[in-house]
Amino acid sequence: MKTIRSAADLAINGAPPAFDEPLHVGRPNIGNIDRFNELTARMFERRWLTNNGPLVQEFENAIASRLQVKHCIAMCNGTIALEIAIRALGLSGEVIVPSWTFVATAHALYWQGITPVFADIDPVTHNLDPAAVRRMITPRTTGIIGVHLWGRAAPVEALQTIADEHGLKLMFDAAHAFGSSHRGQSIGRFGACEVFSFHATKSFNTMEGGAVTTNDDGLAEAMRLMRNFGFKGYDNVIHPGTNGKMIEVCAAMGLANLEGFEALATNSERTHATYARELAGVPGISVLAYDPVERNSHHYVVLEVAPDCPVSRDAIIAALHAENILARKYFWPGCHGMQPYRDLFPHASLLLPNTCAVAERNVVLPAGAALAESDIHAVCAAVRVLVD
Repeated sequence: MKTIRSAADLAINGAPPAFDEPLHVGRPNIGNIDRFNELTARMFERRWLTNNGPLVQEFENAIASRLQVKHCIAMCNGTIALEIAIRALGLSGEVIVPSWTFVATAHALYWQGITPVFADIDPVTHNLDPAAVRRMITPRTTGIIGVHLWGRAAPVEALQTIADEHGLKLMFDAAHAFGSSHRGQSIGRFGACEVFSFHATKSFNTMEGGAVTTNDDGLAEAMRLMRNFGFKGYDNVIHPGTNGKMIEVCAAMGLANLEGFEALATNSERTHATYARELAGVPGISVLAYDPVERNSHHYVVLEVAPDCPVSRDAIIAALHAENILARKYFWPGCHGMQPYRDLFPHASLLLPNTCAVAERNVVLPAGAALAESDIHAVCAAVRVLVD
C-alpha cells in the first residue's frame, strides 16, 4: 500500500491547502431568493408566523401534488417527523432498521423506548437486505423501517411482502430521497408512510424541516393532531401530542426552493457524471452509480475504496482534509458502533458483515449547487495524485 508521509502529502507536498475556503459535503442549496423574500413579506404582512399558517398549507399541498400522495404533514424537522410517525403507527417492542443510516433513524426509536434491531445491508445497493431482515424477526418485532440510502430506493416490494407475512408495520426513512423514484413512482407513496428530511444539507431544503407522506387518512389525521399537542380546534385536546409544527418561514424557503428543484437536480446529475468520468480508471476507486431509469437528485457523490486500493480510505480523507476538501465517511461506523447501541449490542458486528465492510470503504465528496466545475476538477486531481 502506498505510504503517505503526512496528511498534506498530496500534489503540492506540504504547501498551503488547495482551497482557501473549505469545500463541504452538504453545503446548502439556495433557490430563488427573490421568491423567498416575496413569500416572507406576505408572511410579515399577515403576522402569521406559525401554527399551520397559509404558507405551510400551500407547501403541504405542493409536496403532496408533486409526489402524487394524498397527505403531506409538514414538521419542524425530519427527526420529529420520524418520532411522530413511529408513535402514530403504534410501533413498540423491537423494530428492524439498517445500521447503515444516519443515527437519527435508530434514535427516533430508542428515544421512545423501542429497541432498534439492526439488520445487514446488500453490499451493492447499501440498502436493507430482505434476507437479513427475515433473520432478525422475533416475537417482539412490530415493524420495519427501510431507508432509501443515497436516494436509491430500498427493496420496497420485498420488505412489504415480509411485513405482510408477519403482520408488521412498514415505513420508510426517505431523508435522502426527495425527488427519487422507484419503478417510475415517486418515493413518498410506499409503506404505511414515508418520512422526509428537509434539513439544510439535503438536496431540497426548507432551512430546517421535514414531512411525513401517506395515503392513509386515519394515520394522517393522527399525525396532524400529534404535531400540535393533540389539539382539534380551540381548547379541545383529543390526543397525546407534542410540538412538531413547521414554521412559516421554513415553508417559504421550501416553496421557493421547490420551484428550482429540477434545475438543481440536473446540475447535480452533471456534477456526479463529472466525478465519475474523471475518477474512472483510478485504481481501487469507484463512484457509486445511480439507476439511469429512475429519478434521483444525485445529491451524494459516494466513492468506494476497494481493499486493493494503493491508499487506505482514512488516508484519502485525511489528505483531502489537509487540502480543505472536507470529504466525509458517512455513516461510519454504523449505528451499531455508536452509543448507546455499542454497549447494548456489543457483538452486533458479527451479524452485520456487509455493513462493516461498506463502512470501511465509503467516502462522500463535496457536491451541491455552490460547487464550481473547477472545484470538481481540483478534487478529482487531488484523488488521482494521491492514489495513482
